[in-house]
Amino acid sequence: MRLLGYARTSTCLQDAGLEAQIRDLTAIGCDVIYNEQVSSVGERPEFDAAMADLKPGDTLVVTKMDRLARSIVGLLQIVEDLNGRGIALRILNLGGDVVDTKSATGRLMLSMLASFAQFEREIMLERQREGIVKAQIEGKYRGRKPTSMEKRERVIEMHADGRSVIEIARDIGISRITVYRILQSEGLCDVPTRGHPYRRFVPRRMDAQGALPAA
Repeated sequence: MRLLGYARTSTCLQDAGLEAQIRDLTAIGCDVIYNEQVSSVGERPEFDAAMADLKPGDTLVVTKMDRLARSIVGLLQIVEDLNGRGIALRILNLGGDVVDTKSATGRLMLSMLASFAQFEREIMLERQREGIVKAQIEGKYRGRKPTSMEKRERVIEMHADGRSVIEIARDIGISRITVYRILQSEGLCDVPTRGHPYRRFVPRRMDAQGALPAA
């Protein structure tokens, strides 16, 4: 039974944030820490490697929810996958508390998050519809061909459900760049960026004063 850590920042300008995550994951005893500097909307090879490495009885550890998923829906999908494989998830800081799906309290908190996720999705879709009506009234809404509009709405719905850009593009049958453009036009994602060449981090143990030994 191992503790596997996962740390992520979006850009190379956030080196300090990545180091802080690695430090916290090392401090709780993670055996291996997968880390990368990539956008959460793009491919995450180290995350995929961590998921493939996890075995029944292991625990995946992250410092915060947003290091793992962009939305509550995305988080719950990951938890469902882990639960089905007999793997626990531990989030070191979720609203100031540690959440561990091995505990009854942790499972209860995630059930509450599931309810909030559904509410959040309904609010987003309602705002989208209101925005379209407002644009029509102001004469700014040009509309699209029915097929294009149907695909656009499908992209937004799948994104709200926590699906990745790759999954959306594959299931709808459009290019990834088209998915990005639709989401960017709705203000739902940033331009994807390339991170540093990713690396796998095997932690060094801290000394008695809580400092890492020199490399």
